[in-house]
Amino acid sequence: MEAEMQEPEIMETKSPEATMPEINNQTGTITRVQPAGSQDEWLKYGEKLSSILATLPEYAGNIFNQYKQPLIVFGLIVASIVTLRVVLAILDALNDIPLVAPTFELIGIGYSVWFIYRYLLKASSRDELTSEISTLKNQVVGKE
Repeated sequence: MEAEMQEPEIMETKSPEATMPEINNQTGTITRVQPAGSQDEWLKYGEKLSSILATLPEYAGNIFNQYKQPLIVFGLIVASIVTLRVVLAILDALNDIPLVAPTFELIGIGYSVWFIYRYLLKASSRDELTSEISTLKNQVVGKE
C-alpha cells in the first residue's frame, strides 16, 4: 500500500483593503462606518431604559410600602448581627492584651456579688427589683 500524501489546498484570500470599497478618499482622514439602522436601535434602547429608570423610584416605593414591616425586621436582624460581630471582634482584640481578660473577670465577679447582695438576699429588695423590672418593661412596651 502506498501512502499518498495529500497536498494542502491553497486558497487565495483577499485582504480587507481589497474587498472593502475605498472609504477615505483623502489621505489622513478617518471616516466612521455605522450601519444605517444602528442609531435608531440605540435611540429605542435609550428610550426604554429611560422609561424604566423613570418608573424605578415609584416601583421601589410601592414595594417598600407593601413589605415595610418584613423589610424593617430584616434590616434590624442584619444590623444586630453586624453589631454583634463587631462587639465580639473588639472583645477578642481586648482579650489579647495582657491583664485585660483577668481584669474583666474580676469586674464581672464584683458586680455579680454586689447585685446578689443588693437585690437578691432580702425579700424587700427582691420586691423592689421586681417593681423596677415591671416599670422598665412598661416603659419599653409603652403601657403605663
